[in-house]
Amino acid sequence: MSRGPARLLVVLAGVLALMAVAGPASAHVGGGAAGSDFDGRVVSVTPELPGVSVRVLQFGDELELVNDSATEVLVPGYSDEPYLRIGPEGVWRNARSPATYINLDRFGRTPVPESADPGAEPEWQQVSTRAEYVWHDHRTHWMSEGVLPPRVAEDPTRGHVVSEWVVPLRQGSTEAEVAGRLTWAPPPSPWLVWPVVAVLLLGAVAAGAWAGTPRALGLLLALGAAAALWHALATPEPPVTAGSHLGAVVSALMPAAAALLCAVLGVRASMRGRGVMTGLLAVVAGWLMLVQGLPDVDVLWSAHVASSGPQLLARAAVTLLVTLGVGLVVGGVVAARRFREAGEPALLHS
Repeated sequence: MSRGPARLLVVLAGVLALMAVAGPASAHVGGGAAGSDFDGRVVSVTPELPGVSVRVLQFGDELELVNDSATEVLVPGYSDEPYLRIGPEGVWRNARSPATYINLDRFGRTPVPESADPGAEPEWQQVSTRAEYVWHDHRTHWMSEGVLPPRVAEDPTRGHVVSEWVVPLRQGSTEAEVAGRLTWAPPPSPWLVWPVVAVLLLGAVAAGAWAGTPRALGLLLALGAAAALWHALATPEPPVTAGSHLGAVVSALMPAAAALLCAVLGVRASMRGRGVMTGLLAVVAGWLMLVQGLPDVDVLWSAHVASSGPQLLARAAVTLLVTLGVGLVVGGVVAARRFREAGEPALLHS
């Protein structure tokens, strides 16, 4: 076998190995929705509780509490009944609290059994051995699916504060309140987004279909690889119950590294005038970009983006991944066929 086919087989084998190790979850760096017009934030914990951290996840959809102290934290339910105990021995949930069932679903659709009684003696059941828990607290998010808040519906052209919420806590004998805010912002105008998408998509296809040399395709490969790396490095911090931030970034870097490998080889081939090789590598790299970008495509029409970096760069990265992904797959196929028909061997020595 000549060096050209052997090297391409090595690249493809490496890509498949990386994707197998990364698993499906690495494609979606946020682990949930990547974009939303709602945004929930914790404003304060008053008084501050030593060793206790509280944050909002998924734009307000979930509340996360981590207790690294030696004192147990009690979270009451909606009728002030005991709901959660989070402490050194883990997490205990009261089976008699209606909140136990209401909070299982984002929109509170889980049936509440007759045995749930906020006035009854608690029936504690351990649900975790770690002092951390994530739940759908319905005080922190908008509950009506597919229906905008009234003040938003009246004027959807500007941002609004939807609600100011409070979740009570008790650490030992200390009573505390977690105060937060839920806001809504208008999504970006489609007249700003879709022209950019169309230009990038058509540009990638044109680079493969009509450019006299494969160098334009190589340039787009480099641009897409840069977007893939940034998208992976800006992976938002996942819930503590789902894993570490470093682990999430490493997992997301695997398909990005495979895309970078294809891009480096593709740029090299394009600089040497190897049109067929450039086209084939563009197909593989484009597919890898789509694996990363498609799960997060909702950021294109959402006001807020889940990212540990600047939201504008996060939105730009996903735009490049999706548009160049499609464009490179199509343009790569066309380029490989076009350069082969022009007399270039299917796979040349590099």
